[in-house]
Amino acid sequence: MSITIAKWTIEQYHKLVNAGMLIDRRVELLAGNIIEMSPEGMFHAVYCGDAVDYLKQLLGNRAKVREAHPITLPNDSEPEPDIAVVKPSPTRYLDRHPYPADVFWLVEYADSTLTKDLNIKQQIYAAAGIQEYWIVNLQALELIVFRDMDHDGYKTETRFSTGHISPLSFPEVEIEVKRLFS
Repeated sequence: MSITIAKWTIEQYHKLVNAGMLIDRRVELLAGNIIEMSPEGMFHAVYCGDAVDYLKQLLGNRAKVREAHPITLPNDSEPEPDIAVVKPSPTRYLDRHPYPADVFWLVEYADSTLTKDLNIKQQIYAAAGIQEYWIVNLQALELIVFRDMDHDGYKTETRFSTGHISPLSFPEVEIEVKRLFS
């Protein structure tokens, strides 16, 4: 006997959200599946919040730094990355969440979610055409950077625990790696 899992489209997911069916649930849509999000731990909350402030300071008006808000992807996914660095616009996101073309890069803070962030989220982001994806691994206090995507996913994975990194979209901006988790 095989089990069939009901997949959700973005439109169906939005209907559930708008009807208040998910109001008391922390969920995100990943590849048509409604997935419960893990509770946010203290380190995650502090480091992510500090990183948002740091990135806003570094990027100024070049980009909008969004914390834990949805992005809409074409593969029936509407994840809520911890940080989404997107094109700035005072009105662009009034009637929709950012699309892949709006995203400069995404950052996930991972402790208990490390496996999900390294696997399903990496696959979803690459398939959607997100050019750069960072994971701050709170278990090892390191930054994992995924770049150079193709049809099979990201071809380059680089790990940093010190030093500086410049995002692909802003090569003139130097981000101190340790500032992302200290």
